[in-house]
Amino acid sequence: MECPTFNRSSTTTASGQAADGAVILRGGRVIDPASGEDRVREVALAGGVFVSPASVPGARVVDVSGLVVAPGFIDAHVHLRDPGQTAKEDLVTGTRAAAAGGFATVIAMPNTVPPLDTPARVAAFVGDCRKRAVVRVLPSATLTLGRDGREPADAAGLKAAGAVALTDDGACVQDAAVMRRCLLAARAAGLPVTDHCEDAALARGGAIRAGPVADALGVRGIPAQAEEVIAARNLLLARETGQSVHLQHISSAGTVAILERARALGVPLTAEITPHHLALTVDACRELGSQAKMNPPLGTEADRRALLAALAGGLVTVIATDHAPHTAEEKGRGLAAAPFGIIGLESAVPVCLERLVHGGVLSLMQLVAAFTTGPAAVFGLPYGTLALGAPADLTLFDPDAVVEIRPETFQSKARNCPFAGWRCRGRVAGTVVAGRWVFGDPMEPPVRGG
Repeated sequence: MECPTFNRSSTTTASGQAADGAVILRGGRVIDPASGEDRVREVALAGGVFVSPASVPGARVVDVSGLVVAPGFIDAHVHLRDPGQTAKEDLVTGTRAAAAGGFATVIAMPNTVPPLDTPARVAAFVGDCRKRAVVRVLPSATLTLGRDGREPADAAGLKAAGAVALTDDGACVQDAAVMRRCLLAARAAGLPVTDHCEDAALARGGAIRAGPVADALGVRGIPAQAEEVIAARNLLLARETGQSVHLQHISSAGTVAILERARALGVPLTAEITPHHLALTVDACRELGSQAKMNPPLGTEADRRALLAALAGGLVTVIATDHAPHTAEEKGRGLAAAPFGIIGLESAVPVCLERLVHGGVLSLMQLVAAFTTGPAAVFGLPYGTLALGAPADLTLFDPDAVVEIRPETFQSKARNCPFAGWRCRGRVAGTVVAGRWVFGDPMEPPVRGG
């Protein structure tokens, strides 16, 4: 089943001119977790914001019958590899991939070359995004200078330059005293902290989750405790400092238990889960090899079920892709030597619709929330809502269209995707950023902006 095309009929004002830039989407099922709305109604946008349909009588009308109309999706964890690693991905290809995947906003990780660890580097990155990015890109900056875990970066200066969060993602501050200083600086600056939870000594040399699969494949394993030890440390430090910590890409049942403890204590600890940790287990490494190698590694079926329960029960409110592009040569080095990471921007929505919504784990409302109000709340963003006056970001999708995931057709430069060949019910039909079609409108080519 192909997703519906957009049918358009333009209406005009009494002067014979169409309302300038105004569009009314008609016939779609509107799902807006910010208001709890789930019904068929018109959505109007003009001047880059949502407006009342009655206020734009001459707007162009777009028939979106059969589609879900949702606030623009937000991906809280994306590696764009620009600057410094553009053989893997760059701002143009990465944000085209985001647009094709239904993401109006992405939060970029700072582990670029050089890292985004100074206000000048963040400001330069922001300027580059304004010139080249297809969707809205919000930069994270580093927690520590050089991402070496020794000296806190200038949190206040980084925020002033445009950073929306602090993280040493891809690395983890090992010294608890340094992490405490980072949290206090972040609190003073009013920035959220996100953390890749990994005890380096426990994880060192590992390729996949420790256990029978690692033993059978002859590679060193990474125990779940490598993640859980740092998650527990972050709980204690967040409780003491009052600074929220967002746990990136959690992968184990033990970490879920730590989050439950944090909630019971009223500690400001939040978390995200990736589509691959929700859909796959370490057993995928037997067939897929390095295409299923990521950090944190895929867990057991018990871990996966704990993650699903945490998401369904509202303990975890964010799904993020951890889009991590690599070249084919890098991923072809074998399970032990290949880098960690997979791409996810263009597979996330169909995989999540198939496995979570059609699989009976989440409602459509819950899934949309995990891509909108969930990340917006964690990062304090004014996006992820259809409220009048809000930025007109939209994601349109057909929850029932059957698609085959084909990485060779992706906008991304990379092809390291473990979902190749999967048939899923769910297809992105359009993406709008600040009122501008960036994907799915054949009448208008993709535009740069946001």
